[in-house]
Amino acid sequence: MNHVEIALIVFACVFGSALLGLYVRTILPVHHLSDESTGVLKLAVGLIATMAAIVLGLLISSAKSSFDTVNGEVVRNAASIIVFDRDLAKYGPETKEVRDLLKQRVGMSIQILASGEPAQIAKLGGVEAIRRAEGFQHKLEELSPRSDAQRQLKAHAIQIAEEVLAARQLTMLQAVGSTPAPLLICLVLWLSIIFCSFGVFAPANATVIFGLLLGALSTSVAIFLILEMNRPFEGVIRVSLAPMREALAEREHVNRWEFGAF
Repeated sequence: MNHVEIALIVFACVFGSALLGLYVRTILPVHHLSDESTGVLKLAVGLIATMAAIVLGLLISSAKSSFDTVNGEVVRNAASIIVFDRDLAKYGPETKEVRDLLKQRVGMSIQILASGEPAQIAKLGGVEAIRRAEGFQHKLEELSPRSDAQRQLKAHAIQIAEEVLAARQLTMLQAVGSTPAPLLICLVLWLSIIFCSFGVFAPANATVIFGLLLGALSTSVAIFLILEMNRPFEGVIRVSLAPMREALAEREHVNRWEFGAF
């Protein structure tokens, strides 16, 4: 079930509860709507609303924090790739095969992430992807430096490759975060109770119904945003891949500089 469908279900539950409350108001005996009765109910609903607001705020904060973390890791990885490629370029023409392989792997990763397909994205953190990364590191270790400068560049390149691999695995693990289903169900239940009470306390007219509609729409959109930010490489709200594309463009710039185009 995708996030739009979940948000629509939440909207239907919350707004349907509000309409149910409006109907219940018409069949309740008058003494059930006395000031004493409504006062007690408002206190209970206020407690539920406070808990719902706290949980909703925490979920939004957690999702935003996770989204920002993944976005920061993408930017850092792009910067590391640029430094890594420059080190290999300084090493000498012996690294051409490794640099071409780097370009191929980064380009493939960008293409997979841009597709937004969960099955393809999951493969980036799978066993095969790890084996390819280890094979890439093995090619680096096979380099035979002939000077102290090349030895330093090789050691630095290996260090960066290890950091990028670790950061990528962390990013992929963080990118599959999800909101616990029991917590989401509990939150929707609380919101439904709150809106049902709104319907019970308010007279049935167009203004009230429109206000309840906007409230239900707002809560469903908030839950939609939480679900979207918990999947930063999928859906409508995605982490920008511009830094990775700029890293590839920077590599092409370095290649043209090496061949005297500038």
